[in-house]
Amino acid sequence: MRQILVTGGAGYIGSHTLVELSYAGYEYIVYDNFSNSSKKALQRVEEIVGKKVEFIDGDIRDKEKLKALFSKYDIDSVIHFAGLKAVGESVKEPLKYYENNVVGTLTLLEVMKEYNCKKIVFSSSATVYGEQKVMPVTEDMQTGIGITNPYGRSKYFIEEILKDLQVSDSSFKIAILRYFNPVGAHESGLIGEDPSGIPNNLMPFISQVAVGKLEQLRVFGDDYPTPDGTGVRDYIHVVDLANAHVKALEYLNKNNTNTPLILNLGTGKGYSVLDMIKAFEKINGVNIPYEIVDRRDGDIATIYANPKKAKEIINWEAKRDIEDMCQSSWRWQRRNPKGYI
Repeated sequence: MRQILVTGGAGYIGSHTLVELSYAGYEYIVYDNFSNSSKKALQRVEEIVGKKVEFIDGDIRDKEKLKALFSKYDIDSVIHFAGLKAVGESVKEPLKYYENNVVGTLTLLEVMKEYNCKKIVFSSSATVYGEQKVMPVTEDMQTGIGITNPYGRSKYFIEEILKDLQVSDSSFKIAILRYFNPVGAHESGLIGEDPSGIPNNLMPFISQVAVGKLEQLRVFGDDYPTPDGTGVRDYIHVVDLANAHVKALEYLNKNNTNTPLILNLGTGKGYSVLDMIKAFEKINGVNIPYEIVDRRDGDIATIYANPKKAKEIINWEAKRDIEDMCQSSWRWQRRNPKGYI
């Protein structure tokens, strides 16, 4: 069987996708530089799926290493997760984000083209929509306008590069998956979100306060034009998200595409920061102390998805609800209070 290259496969979404790929019978190789992930995540994936995970320690900007990889293995397609992802950090260090995310992806695509590997599922983001006035957002809405941070712009630039690539070479098959806010963990509690330092995302921040690793949660702003003043997001369970990558890949395997397949991956529901805190407390029977602090650079008030297109085209929809998200996050954090350490 030909293999799938999973860049950034040791990361949060990547590791969960490896599990779903295994369940679906696919063979894969992980390529990761472990800059914001752990080799232990791959060991845990091995525990869950009951077989060895093949991985290569490498950076997507390293062209020679990528060429050696494509020379050695018969790679049929790529699921591309590798990239930096902290909104706040991207505002402070934009060049780092453009160099890693955009230049890294260009290098990967050049090597793919050279070795005639022409299927890619790209990990994009709802941040490409910028600040939309109408909710929920649909895939045909304008992107690239009003994006508030370099992280989001890096994802937008890569989307445009992929579109141009397919115009230039119609033999490419491309899926662009726009994630909303991934949360939760695998039901085993063996893999989950383990950010380095203080978390940028809400759910691991809540979980680390609940387990006593951090003293209190910081809520960034309570003066947004939302029902309770805190930011509203579409939270989606990471296992549902992972499953969408398998379905997108299956779609590319079976269909010829003249343009990239672009899909929103969300639930279609928006929850505020305070909604999520209250839900986590109620579902798990814990107390989450928090303080309101200033807004964070690059954040927007509200965004949630219209996910109907994914249902229509790849027969995917989110199955897990807010209870599953909160319970599985807490199970992972309780069993791994210090993450993968």
